[in-house]
Amino acid sequence: MELACSSCSSLRFSSVLTHQDTAASRYRKLPPTSPSCKAANFVLKSSKNLSSSAGLHIGYTNFSKTVSYRKYRHISIRACSQVGTAGSEPVLDKLSQFKDAFWRFLRPHTIRGTALGSLSLVTRALIENPNLIRWSLAMKAFSGLIALICGNGYIVGINQIYDIGIDKVNKPYLPIAAGDLSVQSAWFLVLLFAMAGLLIVGINFGPFITSLYCLGLFLGTIYSVPPFRMKRFAVVAFLIIATVRGFLLNYGVYYATTAALGLSFQWSSPVAFITTFVTLFALVIAITKDLPDVEGDRKFQISTLATKLGVRNIAFLGSGLLLANYIGAVVAAIYMPQAFRSSLMIPVHAILALCLVFQAWLLEKANYTKEAISAYYQFIWNLFYAEYLIFPFI
Repeated sequence: MELACSSCSSLRFSSVLTHQDTAASRYRKLPPTSPSCKAANFVLKSSKNLSSSAGLHIGYTNFSKTVSYRKYRHISIRACSQVGTAGSEPVLDKLSQFKDAFWRFLRPHTIRGTALGSLSLVTRALIENPNLIRWSLAMKAFSGLIALICGNGYIVGINQIYDIGIDKVNKPYLPIAAGDLSVQSAWFLVLLFAMAGLLIVGINFGPFITSLYCLGLFLGTIYSVPPFRMKRFAVVAFLIIATVRGFLLNYGVYYATTAALGLSFQWSSPVAFITTFVTLFALVIAITKDLPDVEGDRKFQISTLATKLGVRNIAFLGSGLLLANYIGAVVAAIYMPQAFRSSLMIPVHAILALCLVFQAWLLEKANYTKEAISAYYQFIWNLFYAEYLIFPFI
Protein backbone atom coordinates (compact mmCIF):
# COMPACT_ATOMS: atom_id res chain seq x y z
CA MET A 1 0.00 0.00 0.00
CA GLU A 2 2.74 2.38 0.88
CA LEU A 3 4.59 1.37 -2.29
CA ALA A 4 1.48 2.06 -4.36
CA CYS A 5 1.12 5.51 -2.86
CA SER A 6 4.76 6.16 -3.44
CA SER A 7 4.47 5.07 -7.04
CA CYS A 8 1.41 7.27 -7.48
CA SER A 9 3.20 10.23 -6.05
CA SER A 10 6.16 9.58 -8.30
CA LEU A 11 3.88 9.36 -11.29
CA ARG A 12 2.22 12.64 -10.42
CA PHE A 13 5.56 14.37 -9.84
CA SER A 14 6.93 13.01 -13.11
CA SER A 15 3.87 14.22 -14.99
CA VAL A 16 4.20 17.67 -13.56
CA LEU A 17 7.87 17.78 -14.52
CA THR A 18 6.95 16.69 -18.03
CA HIS A 19 4.46 19.53 -18.35
CA GLN A 20 6.93 21.98 -16.87
CA ASP A 21 9.68 20.87 -19.26
CA THR A 22 7.30 21.26 -22.18
CA ALA A 23 6.40 24.79 -21.08
CA ALA A 24 10.04 25.58 -20.44
CA SER A 25 10.95 24.43 -23.93
CA ARG A 26 8.41 26.87 -25.28
CA TYR A 27 9.88 29.66 -23.25
CA ARG A 28 13.37 28.84 -24.50
CA LYS A 29 12.17 29.55 -28.04
CA LEU A 30 11.69 33.20 -27.10
CA PRO A 31 14.35 35.62 -28.33
CA PRO A 32 17.38 36.26 -26.13
CA THR A 33 16.79 38.76 -23.40
CA SER A 34 18.85 41.30 -21.54
CA PRO A 35 20.35 40.55 -18.11
CA SER A 36 17.32 42.13 -16.47
CA CYS A 37 15.03 39.90 -18.55
CA LYS A 38 17.07 36.83 -17.49
CA ALA A 39 16.53 37.84 -13.90
CA ALA A 40 12.79 37.84 -14.58
CA ASN A 41 13.10 34.32 -16.08
CA PHE A 42 14.91 33.11 -12.98
CA VAL A 43 12.17 34.46 -10.72
CA LEU A 44 9.49 32.81 -12.82
CA LYS A 45 11.29 29.45 -13.02
CA SER A 46 11.92 29.51 -9.28
CA SER A 47 8.22 30.05 -8.65
CA LYS A 48 7.35 27.12 -10.95
CA ASN A 49 9.84 24.80 -9.27
CA LEU A 50 8.35 25.79 -5.92
CA SER A 51 4.92 24.84 -7.22
CA SER A 52 6.30 21.49 -8.41
CA SER A 53 7.85 20.70 -5.06
CA ALA A 54 4.50 21.32 -3.41
CA GLY A 55 3.09 18.32 -5.29
CA LEU A 56 0.86 19.70 -8.02
CA HIS A 57 -1.68 17.23 -9.45
CA ILE A 58 -1.40 15.74 -12.92
CA GLY A 59 -4.51 17.73 -13.76
CA TYR A 60 -2.37 20.85 -14.25
CA THR A 61 -4.21 22.00 -17.37
CA ASN A 62 -3.23 23.85 -20.53
CA PHE A 63 -5.12 26.83 -19.16
CA SER A 64 -2.78 27.13 -16.19
CA LYS A 65 0.21 26.88 -18.53
CA THR A 66 -1.21 29.68 -20.68
CA VAL A 67 -1.64 31.88 -17.61
CA SER A 68 1.95 31.15 -16.55
CA TYR A 69 3.18 31.97 -20.05
CA ARG A 70 1.30 35.26 -20.04
CA LYS A 71 2.74 36.08 -16.63
CA TYR A 72 6.18 35.30 -18.00
CA ARG A 73 5.69 37.53 -21.01
CA HIS A 74 4.35 40.35 -18.81
CA ILE A 75 7.30 40.17 -16.43
CA SER A 76 9.78 39.81 -19.28
CA ILE A 77 8.39 42.73 -21.29
CA ARG A 78 8.22 44.96 -18.23
CA ALA A 79 11.81 44.15 -17.30
CA CYS A 80 12.98 44.83 -20.88
CA SER A 81 11.09 48.12 -21.01
CA GLN A 82 12.75 49.16 -17.78
CA VAL A 83 16.15 48.41 -19.31
CA GLY A 84 15.18 50.47 -22.40
CA THR A 85 14.14 53.37 -20.24
CA ALA A 86 17.32 53.21 -18.21
CA GLY A 87 19.34 53.06 -21.43
CA SER A 88 17.61 56.17 -22.79
CA GLU A 89 18.33 58.24 -19.67
CA PRO A 90 21.99 58.95 -20.56
CA VAL A 91 20.87 60.19 -23.99
CA LEU A 92 18.30 62.52 -22.44
CA ASP A 93 20.88 63.70 -19.92
CA LYS A 94 23.33 64.49 -22.70
CA LEU A 95 20.69 66.42 -24.64
CA SER A 96 19.76 68.38 -21.52
CA GLN A 97 23.41 69.16 -20.81
CA PHE A 98 24.00 70.32 -24.38
CA LYS A 99 20.88 72.50 -24.28
CA ASP A 100 22.12 74.16 -21.08
CA ALA A 101 25.63 74.65 -22.50
CA PHE A 102 24.23 76.01 -25.78
CA TRP A 103 22.06 78.56 -23.95
CA ARG A 104 24.99 79.76 -21.83
CA PHE A 105 27.12 79.91 -24.98
CA LEU A 106 24.61 82.38 -26.50
CA ARG A 107 24.94 84.73 -23.48
CA PRO A 108 21.19 85.17 -22.82
CA HIS A 109 21.41 88.77 -21.57
CA THR A 110 22.83 89.85 -24.95
CA ILE A 111 20.17 87.88 -26.82
CA ARG A 112 17.44 89.66 -24.85
CA GLY A 113 18.95 93.05 -25.71
CA THR A 114 19.16 92.22 -29.41
CA ALA A 115 15.62 90.80 -29.54
CA LEU A 116 14.08 93.69 -27.60
CA GLY A 117 15.90 96.27 -29.72
CA SER A 118 14.74 94.83 -33.03
CA LEU A 119 11.15 94.29 -31.87
CA SER A 120 10.99 97.80 -30.41
CA LEU A 121 12.18 99.49 -33.61
CA VAL A 122 9.87 97.41 -35.82
CA THR A 123 6.93 98.24 -33.55
CA ARG A 124 7.76 101.94 -33.71
CA ALA A 125 7.92 101.88 -37.51
CA LEU A 126 4.53 100.16 -37.65
CA ILE A 127 2.98 102.62 -35.19
CA GLU A 128 4.19 105.49 -37.37
CA ASN A 129 2.72 103.85 -40.52
CA PRO A 130 -0.35 101.86 -39.44
CA ASN A 131 -1.91 101.98 -42.91
CA LEU A 132 1.01 99.98 -44.36
CA ILE A 133 0.81 97.04 -41.96
CA ARG A 134 0.46 93.68 -43.76
CA TRP A 135 0.52 90.18 -42.30
CA SER A 136 3.04 89.17 -44.95
CA LEU A 137 5.60 91.34 -43.14
CA ALA A 138 5.46 89.12 -40.06
CA MET A 139 7.60 86.34 -41.56
CA LYS A 140 10.11 88.85 -42.88
CA ALA A 141 10.40 90.49 -39.46
CA PHE A 142 10.80 87.08 -37.84
CA SER A 143 13.55 86.09 -40.28
CA GLY A 144 15.32 89.36 -39.52
CA LEU A 145 15.15 88.61 -35.79
CA ILE A 146 16.65 85.14 -36.35
CA ALA A 147 19.47 86.69 -38.42
CA LEU A 148 20.25 89.19 -35.65
CA ILE A 149 20.31 86.42 -33.03
CA CYS A 150 22.65 84.43 -35.28
CA GLY A 151 24.95 87.44 -35.61
CA ASN A 152 24.85 87.95 -31.86
CA GLY A 153 25.65 84.26 -31.31
CA TYR A 154 28.62 84.46 -33.69
CA ILE A 155 30.13 87.50 -31.96
CA VAL A 156 29.77 86.28 -28.38
CA GLY A 157 30.80 82.76 -29.43
CA ILE A 158 34.00 83.78 -31.19
CA ASN A 159 34.89 85.83 -28.13
CA GLN A 160 34.53 82.79 -25.86
CA ILE A 161 36.69 80.63 -28.13
CA TYR A 162 39.61 83.06 -27.85
CA ASP A 163 39.02 83.93 -24.19
CA ILE A 164 39.09 80.46 -22.61
CA GLY A 165 41.97 81.26 -20.25
CA ILE A 166 40.46 84.58 -19.18
CA ASP A 167 37.00 83.06 -18.75
CA LYS A 168 38.36 80.35 -16.47
CA VAL A 169 39.21 83.17 -14.08
CA ASN A 170 36.45 85.70 -14.75
CA LYS A 171 33.52 83.59 -15.97
CA PRO A 172 34.11 79.93 -15.12
CA TYR A 173 30.40 79.21 -15.68
CA LEU A 174 30.69 79.75 -19.44
CA PRO A 175 30.44 76.41 -21.26
CA ILE A 176 33.87 76.24 -22.94
CA ALA A 177 35.72 77.38 -19.84
CA ALA A 178 33.69 74.95 -17.72
CA GLY A 179 34.41 72.05 -20.10
CA ASP A 180 30.73 71.62 -20.98
CA LEU A 181 31.28 72.49 -24.65
CA SER A 182 34.30 71.51 -26.73
CA VAL A 183 36.20 74.03 -28.81
CA GLN A 184 35.36 72.00 -31.94
CA SER A 185 31.63 72.19 -31.15
CA ALA A 186 31.96 75.93 -30.48
CA TRP A 187 33.63 76.47 -33.86
CA PHE A 188 30.87 74.51 -35.55
CA LEU A 189 28.22 76.66 -33.85
CA VAL A 190 29.82 80.04 -34.64
CA LEU A 191 30.36 79.13 -38.30
CA LEU A 192 26.79 77.89 -38.50
CA PHE A 193 25.53 81.16 -36.97
CA ALA A 194 27.56 83.26 -39.42
CA MET A 195 26.48 81.32 -42.52
CA ALA A 196 22.82 81.13 -41.47
CA GLY A 197 22.67 84.85 -40.64
CA LEU A 198 24.31 85.90 -43.91
CA LEU A 199 22.04 83.61 -45.91
CA ILE A 200 18.87 84.95 -44.27
CA VAL A 201 19.88 88.60 -44.68
CA GLY A 202 21.11 88.13 -48.26
CA ILE A 203 17.86 86.49 -49.36
CA ASN A 204 15.43 88.80 -47.55
CA PHE A 205 16.96 92.26 -47.13
CA GLY A 206 19.11 93.21 -50.09
CA PRO A 207 22.74 94.25 -50.55
CA PHE A 208 22.80 97.36 -48.33
CA ILE A 209 21.54 95.63 -45.17
CA THR A 210 23.74 92.64 -46.01
CA SER A 211 26.77 94.93 -46.11
CA LEU A 212 25.83 96.40 -42.70
CA TYR A 213 25.43 92.88 -41.36
CA CYS A 214 28.86 91.90 -42.69
CA LEU A 215 30.34 95.02 -41.09
CA GLY A 216 28.91 93.97 -37.73
CA LEU A 217 30.38 90.46 -38.07
CA PHE A 218 33.75 91.92 -39.10
CA LEU A 219 33.88 94.27 -36.11
CA GLY A 220 32.89 91.42 -33.80
CA THR A 221 35.67 89.29 -35.29
CA ILE A 222 38.52 91.78 -34.98
CA TYR A 223 37.37 92.53 -31.43
CA SER A 224 38.36 88.99 -30.33
CA VAL A 225 40.51 87.26 -32.96
CA PRO A 226 44.33 87.59 -33.15
CA PRO A 227 46.32 89.27 -34.51
CA PHE A 228 43.84 92.15 -34.27
CA ARG A 229 42.26 91.39 -30.85
CA MET A 230 41.06 94.95 -30.44
CA LYS A 231 39.70 94.19 -27.00
CA ARG A 232 43.28 94.73 -25.79
CA PHE A 233 42.86 98.45 -26.45
CA ALA A 234 40.30 100.00 -24.15
CA VAL A 235 39.10 102.89 -26.32
CA VAL A 236 38.90 100.86 -29.53
CA ALA A 237 37.12 98.03 -27.71
CA PHE A 238 34.27 100.06 -26.32
CA LEU A 239 33.89 102.01 -29.59
CA ILE A 240 33.38 98.69 -31.42
CA ILE A 241 30.76 97.56 -28.92
CA ALA A 242 28.96 100.92 -29.06
CA THR A 243 28.96 100.87 -32.87
CA VAL A 244 27.64 97.32 -33.22
CA ARG A 245 25.07 97.29 -30.41
CA GLY A 246 24.14 100.95 -30.68
CA PHE A 247 24.31 102.43 -34.16
CA LEU A 248 24.33 99.42 -36.50
CA LEU A 249 21.52 97.57 -34.76
CA ASN A 250 19.13 100.52 -34.51
CA TYR A 251 19.87 102.08 -37.88
CA GLY A 252 19.93 98.76 -39.69
CA VAL A 253 16.68 97.43 -38.23
CA TYR A 254 14.77 100.65 -38.81
CA TYR A 255 16.13 100.99 -42.36
CA ALA A 256 15.16 97.39 -43.16
CA THR A 257 11.68 97.89 -41.71
CA THR A 258 10.94 101.05 -43.67
CA ALA A 259 12.23 99.37 -46.85
CA ALA A 260 9.90 96.43 -46.23
CA LEU A 261 7.02 98.90 -45.85
CA GLY A 262 7.95 100.45 -49.20
CA LEU A 263 9.17 103.73 -47.69
CA SER A 264 12.40 105.65 -48.14
CA PHE A 265 14.51 105.98 -45.00
CA GLN A 266 14.15 109.17 -42.98
CA TRP A 267 15.43 110.02 -39.53
CA SER A 268 12.38 110.69 -37.39
CA SER A 269 12.95 112.40 -34.04
CA PRO A 270 12.13 109.27 -31.97
CA VAL A 271 14.42 107.06 -34.06
CA ALA A 272 17.24 109.59 -33.91
CA PHE A 273 16.70 109.79 -30.14
CA ILE A 274 16.78 106.02 -29.51
CA THR A 275 19.81 105.53 -31.77
CA THR A 276 21.75 108.25 -29.93
CA PHE A 277 20.53 107.14 -26.52
CA VAL A 278 21.32 103.44 -27.05
CA THR A 279 24.71 104.13 -28.67
CA LEU A 280 25.76 106.06 -25.54
CA PHE A 281 24.18 103.34 -23.42
CA ALA A 282 26.17 100.66 -25.29
CA LEU A 283 29.27 102.71 -24.59
CA VAL A 284 28.46 102.53 -20.88
CA ILE A 285 27.92 98.76 -21.16
CA ALA A 286 31.29 98.44 -22.88
CA ILE A 287 32.94 100.35 -20.03
CA THR A 288 31.18 98.64 -17.14
CA LYS A 289 31.33 95.09 -18.55
CA ASP A 290 34.97 94.92 -17.47
CA LEU A 291 34.20 95.71 -13.85
CA PRO A 292 33.65 92.06 -12.77
CA ASP A 293 36.61 90.92 -14.91
CA VAL A 294 39.47 92.97 -13.49
CA GLU A 295 41.24 89.96 -11.94
CA GLY A 296 41.40 87.94 -15.16
CA ASP A 297 42.16 90.95 -17.35
CA ARG A 298 45.16 91.87 -15.22
CA LYS A 299 46.39 88.28 -15.22
CA PHE A 300 46.29 88.08 -19.03
CA GLN A 301 47.44 91.67 -19.55
CA ILE A 302 44.18 92.87 -21.12
CA SER A 303 44.14 96.64 -20.87
CA THR A 304 40.75 98.04 -19.89
CA LEU A 305 39.62 101.24 -18.25
CA ALA A 306 38.75 99.24 -15.15
CA THR A 307 42.30 97.87 -14.87
CA LYS A 308 43.80 101.32 -15.49
CA LEU A 309 41.51 103.61 -13.51
CA GLY A 310 40.10 101.24 -10.93
CA VAL A 311 36.65 99.73 -10.35
CA ARG A 312 35.28 102.60 -8.27
CA ASN A 313 36.21 105.29 -10.81
CA ILE A 314 34.75 103.35 -13.73
CA ALA A 315 31.52 102.68 -11.84
CA PHE A 316 31.20 106.43 -11.21
CA LEU A 317 32.01 107.19 -14.85
CA GLY A 318 29.43 104.72 -16.16
CA SER A 319 26.75 105.96 -13.76
CA GLY A 320 27.54 109.58 -14.68
CA LEU A 321 27.23 108.91 -18.44
CA LEU A 322 23.91 107.13 -17.96
CA LEU A 323 22.64 109.91 -15.75
CA ALA A 324 23.53 112.41 -18.50
CA ASN A 325 21.65 110.18 -20.92
CA TYR A 326 18.49 110.34 -18.80
CA ILE A 327 18.78 114.08 -18.32
CA GLY A 328 19.11 114.44 -22.08
CA ALA A 329 15.93 112.39 -22.58
CA VAL A 330 14.00 114.65 -20.19
CA VAL A 331 15.34 117.79 -21.88
CA ALA A 332 14.42 116.44 -25.33
CA ALA A 333 10.84 115.79 -24.17
CA ILE A 334 10.57 119.32 -22.73
CA TYR A 335 11.91 121.13 -25.79
CA MET A 336 10.27 118.89 -28.43
CA PRO A 337 6.78 118.16 -27.11
CA GLN A 338 5.50 117.70 -30.67
CA ALA A 339 7.88 114.76 -31.21
CA PHE A 340 7.54 112.96 -27.87
CA ARG A 341 4.87 112.14 -25.32
CA SER A 342 6.17 114.28 -22.49
CA SER A 343 3.64 112.86 -20.03
CA LEU A 344 5.33 109.47 -20.36
CA MET A 345 8.89 110.26 -21.36
CA ILE A 346 9.70 112.68 -18.52
CA PRO A 347 8.46 110.72 -15.47
CA VAL A 348 9.72 107.33 -16.74
CA HIS A 349 13.26 108.58 -17.38
CA ALA A 350 13.28 110.47 -14.09
CA ILE A 351 12.34 107.27 -12.23
CA LEU A 352 14.98 105.25 -14.07
CA ALA A 353 17.60 107.89 -13.22
CA LEU A 354 16.68 107.68 -9.53
CA CYS A 355 16.93 103.89 -9.65
CA LEU A 356 20.40 104.22 -11.19
CA VAL A 357 21.53 106.58 -8.42
CA PHE A 358 20.20 104.17 -5.80
CA GLN A 359 22.01 101.20 -7.39
CA ALA A 360 25.28 103.18 -7.49
CA TRP A 361 24.80 103.99 -3.80
CA LEU A 362 24.30 100.28 -3.02
CA LEU A 363 27.53 99.48 -4.87
CA GLU A 364 29.42 102.10 -2.85
CA LYS A 365 27.91 100.83 0.39
CA ALA A 366 28.95 97.24 -0.46
CA ASN A 367 32.53 98.46 -0.93
CA TYR A 368 32.66 97.17 -4.51
CA THR A 369 32.67 93.47 -3.75
CA LYS A 370 32.53 91.13 -6.73
CA GLU A 371 28.90 90.20 -5.97
CA ALA A 372 27.88 93.87 -5.75
CA ILE A 373 29.69 94.68 -9.00
CA SER A 374 27.92 91.81 -10.78
CA ALA A 375 24.55 93.02 -9.46
CA TYR A 376 25.33 96.56 -10.62
CA TYR A 377 26.30 95.37 -14.10
CA GLN A 378 23.14 93.27 -14.38
CA PHE A 379 21.11 96.33 -13.33
CA ILE A 380 22.69 98.31 -16.18
CA TRP A 381 21.39 95.68 -18.59
CA ASN A 382 17.92 95.88 -17.01
CA LEU A 383 17.91 99.63 -17.65
CA PHE A 384 18.91 98.88 -21.24
CA TYR A 385 15.94 96.53 -21.64
CA ALA A 386 13.60 99.06 -20.05
CA GLU A 387 14.52 101.74 -22.59
CA TYR A 388 13.56 99.52 -25.50
CA LEU A 389 10.33 98.49 -23.79
CA ILE A 390 9.13 102.08 -23.44
CA PHE A 391 10.46 103.37 -26.77
CA PRO A 392 7.47 102.46 -28.99
CA PHE A 393 5.17 104.49 -26.72
CA ILE A 394 7.15 107.71 -26.23
